[in-house]
Amino acid sequence: EWLREHMESTTNTPDLSKDEKYAILSKLNHASAFEEFLHKKYIGHKRFSLEGADTMIPMLDMMLNRCGDHNVEEVLLGMAHRGRLNVLVNTLGKSYHRIFAEFDGNIDLSTFHGSGDVKYHLGTTGKHITPDGKEIKLQLLPNPSHLESVNPVVEGATRAKQDLLDEDDDPKIIIPLLIHGDAAFAGQGVVPETLNMSQLDGYKTGGTVHIIINNQIGFTTLPKDGRSTEYASDLAKTILAPIFHVNGDDPEAATHAIRMAVDYRQQFGKDVIIDLICYRKHGHNEGDEPAFTQPGLYKEINNHLSVRETYSRELIRKGEMTQEEIDKIFAEFDAILEEAFNEAKNVPIFEVKEEHIERRDTLQENRSPQVETAVDFEELKDIATRLNTVPNDFDANPKLLRILAKRYEIVANNEPKIEWGFAEALAFGSLLTEGVDIRLSGQDVERGTFSHRHSVLHGTESVQRFVPLNNIREHQARYMVYNSLLSEFAVLGFEFGYSTANEHALVIWEAQFGDFSNGAQIIIDQYLSSSEAKWGQKSSVVMLLPHGYEGQGPEHSSARLERYLQLCAEDNLQVVNCTTPAQYFHLLRRQAKQDKKKPLIVMSPKSLLRHPNAMSKTDELSTGTFQLVIPDQNVTDVDKIQRVVFCSGKVYYDLLKYQQEENLENVAIVRLEQFYPFPNTDVRDILDEYEHVTDIVWCQEEPKNMGGWQFVWPRLMQETNDDQAISFVGRVASASPATGSSKLHLAEQERLIQRAMVKE
Repeated sequence: EWLREHMESTTNTPDLSKDEKYAILSKLNHASAFEEFLHKKYIGHKRFSLEGADTMIPMLDMMLNRCGDHNVEEVLLGMAHRGRLNVLVNTLGKSYHRIFAEFDGNIDLSTFHGSGDVKYHLGTTGKHITPDGKEIKLQLLPNPSHLESVNPVVEGATRAKQDLLDEDDDPKIIIPLLIHGDAAFAGQGVVPETLNMSQLDGYKTGGTVHIIINNQIGFTTLPKDGRSTEYASDLAKTILAPIFHVNGDDPEAATHAIRMAVDYRQQFGKDVIIDLICYRKHGHNEGDEPAFTQPGLYKEINNHLSVRETYSRELIRKGEMTQEEIDKIFAEFDAILEEAFNEAKNVPIFEVKEEHIERRDTLQENRSPQVETAVDFEELKDIATRLNTVPNDFDANPKLLRILAKRYEIVANNEPKIEWGFAEALAFGSLLTEGVDIRLSGQDVERGTFSHRHSVLHGTESVQRFVPLNNIREHQARYMVYNSLLSEFAVLGFEFGYSTANEHALVIWEAQFGDFSNGAQIIIDQYLSSSEAKWGQKSSVVMLLPHGYEGQGPEHSSARLERYLQLCAEDNLQVVNCTTPAQYFHLLRRQAKQDKKKPLIVMSPKSLLRHPNAMSKTDELSTGTFQLVIPDQNVTDVDKIQRVVFCSGKVYYDLLKYQQEENLENVAIVRLEQFYPFPNTDVRDILDEYEHVTDIVWCQEEPKNMGGWQFVWPRLMQETNDDQAISFVGRVASASPATGSSKLHLAEQERLIQRAMVKE
């Protein structure tokens, strides 16, 4: 009914004033002249020209003006390469001379963040002033060449900004805008994953405006080879989103459609799609010859008038503008471009210096000091009381109530029985009372895959829900926990985006099993590990990856620790594999409280969630801090030690059991709790303490070509004394992470534990 009213009442005919038509032509000219200028001045340079889809620039202008009518305050944009430079200058207001300077290579390397990135990946901020003087903030998020990967990142950043609004503010005053290519929209799996988020409580953003730049080709692939649907936009039918198919050569129709799209979004809070059917004037990039593969198509395109020329003729034919008025518009902008081009030539040439080439890792002694993470004993008791109290009228599961009832006694009596899930709840509770928002999402995280969290309680005979963490104090921060859709790529991208826009929140994504994170590898490689180096974009998102060899087969053993360690450089990540609930408690609090914002990768446990030896006491939470390395606390006589075994994570408890059963007093077991940044000072201190020991072992459960060995070995060697040697004990190199046979797993495990503890 709404669409019928808005479309049929006007017969879909735009009602535009002369000023608006003038603005359309002016923006068309800005788009076309800018591209032609670059083509003439920088022959063969990659720029991913917008030509053929020039109409998008006046569309964006009209969209932002319409946003002003709806009192929208901010628009977050995500887009790939096509037309990105044009959007940067003609929508977000990046200066022309700066773009030209970047083409000349005159980039101020002092503004680079580590490696930097190519110009058509960069983001920026800007503003749009509407005709009636309203200001709308704009942010274009950076995006790598992985098409559409920025979609969930934009959605997450948008949701974070909406969550930070005052309660009285309408979240729809912040709009996500995603600009897609036709081949990518139809072909990239993250697109339907992100669309599927659009109406979910944990991920919805009040609707997204999508524009598909449908230039009817993907590099050299035609639509008939790139999709099985009639329209590139057909995926959006899965969420019943309205799709407006628009002729890119009709800028007035396009602006009419974008106005309706904004109105629809503001009315219904749902996604809306504009399929802008156009063409691509040049090849995929400007060094490409499209006539090699589509000679007939490009013969037609070469003879096709630009939309700027077509629209100019139409305005003159209707008597709405004169040739003199149009020539004046064109000439004025040409002069602006020439002036900016000459200005760019005067930008000082920046020389590459040694520090730009030799970027070194920060040594431990030069890093920030450990932050205070302990929580007062009485405060912990109070939090434990609140976490384990439910309303009188709440219809709780009796079994859960018994579990909760025990927890307070454990804290109050300082019993060594605080297990992993309870330590996490205490860490969360303490942070919430200190004003730190917490967002946790992932598959089945409310309860926890291993039934270890129970952060949302459900009535047994009713639909009641109770979240103890949101009922600790009258004035506290928010605990936001969401069972996610069955996605890794989009969900991790969303949480990354959220963490960049709300840097003070503790944002966590938990994988159902650690190896499932390989479904999000693009986000890990292109965003988590390198966004700060490439774009100066900081994130403190946490990844909890259940990891440990327990005979559950190749897909439920390894979170692929080696992949994260291979990505570590320039202090970009934190990678840990802690062994006690107290360590996890301090780790979470450190992540929330430390000044530096770095992603945290946690090899989290499965069997250790309830391991009788993996328990902590309350005073371990009320004192101390996160330990990077834990020495063998059972060693009473250092001189007796003949072998030092370094390890990490769950295998420690297998080694400890063997040490105790065999009464081995000549072996020390050292736990490396943090892999990166590598704690070289702590390791050196331990090796110095055992300077008489020449037999140093690295023990891991993973095969030799996986796990921490390849990363740890050279770093351990760097800290050893002259006569100390490092040897490896673990599973043999393997193509698969683990065996599928439980019997073979046990045999392998027994063998590696024995070899680690007893010299052959």
